[in-house]
Amino acid sequence: MIPFNKPYLTGKEAHYMYEAVFTGKLSGNGMFTQRCQAYFEKRYGFLKCLLTTSCTDALEMAAILCDVKPGDEVIIPSYTFVSTALAFVRQGATIIFADSQSEHPNIDADKIEALITPRTKVIVPVHYAGMACDMTKIMALADKYNLLVVEDAAQAVDSFYEGDRALGSIGHLAAFSFHETKNIISGEGGMLAINDDRFIHRAEIIWEKGTNRAEFFRGEVNKYGWVDIGSSFLPSEVIAAFLWAQIEHLDEIQNKRKEHWNRYYEALKPLADKGYFKLPQIPAYATNNAHMFYLVCPSLEGRTKLITTLKQNDILAVFHYLSLHSSPYYTEKHDGRVLANCDRFADCLVRLPLFYELSLEDQNKIIATIKSVYNDK
Repeated sequence: MIPFNKPYLTGKEAHYMYEAVFTGKLSGNGMFTQRCQAYFEKRYGFLKCLLTTSCTDALEMAAILCDVKPGDEVIIPSYTFVSTALAFVRQGATIIFADSQSEHPNIDADKIEALITPRTKVIVPVHYAGMACDMTKIMALADKYNLLVVEDAAQAVDSFYEGDRALGSIGHLAAFSFHETKNIISGEGGMLAINDDRFIHRAEIIWEKGTNRAEFFRGEVNKYGWVDIGSSFLPSEVIAAFLWAQIEHLDEIQNKRKEHWNRYYEALKPLADKGYFKLPQIPAYATNNAHMFYLVCPSLEGRTKLITTLKQNDILAVFHYLSLHSSPYYTEKHDGRVLANCDRFADCLVRLPLFYELSLEDQNKIIATIKSVYNDK
């Protein structure tokens, strides 16, 4: 079976994890944590980075920092993972779901303003497949209505907007994922990026269970105590050590993933030109970090046939999100608007295997099997 995903190991993970164990500092915020955070700050221009145990935790920290309270409204795309909404629901927010663009799963920035009310507090654009939302329009709306922007950049490491602005560096806050399905991984893991200095001090406190322990370890206070709400968002040093081994090979990993992505695109474009399905669309303002390769089939039946045929040939391809506005938990809370583009992507989008060690032979088999579905040689 050709898997949908296979976590890539650089070979240094165990060595660095042993090094972390040997130092005796395992509870986090040690050498490897600080090394990873400094790397992201320097390379991508984030004002401050804090590693977390997951992207979900980073989003939950962002929701706390935005001071979201019951009755506040938060605008997010319906076509996203549940964590995007859940982090704000936990704070009591009402989620206002927005539709996707017609040609891309990203939030349609032109439809956001109509959703803004006096209760709106946060906009959460999700950079689907690592490709940028229209951040110029979104930030302009945030400025106009005095809103906060939290970028869900779970899939967007090493991806850019308008050429040189790293995704995650544009909004006030951003959340990244290092889950085993992402470009660089730590098994489970995430990161909060902070781009507004008014949030830095409180973020460290929330990160350290509501205490000012980070200040204590830096010698800035002579003792630490409970000063705010928070939780155990800080990952262990072993997780950070694993991540550092991945970071060291980031460019190599990215180059290989882009080779796979481009091979899919070039081989499948003739079928897309015939109308069998649509290929990923890269907006002019976005770069492609090759997080995923997907096809958009004309119908649910067409997607089911494609996934079934691939599985019969020992190839695991998967569909992605179900629209959150029609989920069992939130459907009765949704305001009833039809979000046609979100629903179409939920029914028609299929993700193909894409991982570092995908061989040329296996990728050619995937491509040939897809062609066979449409009797195209």
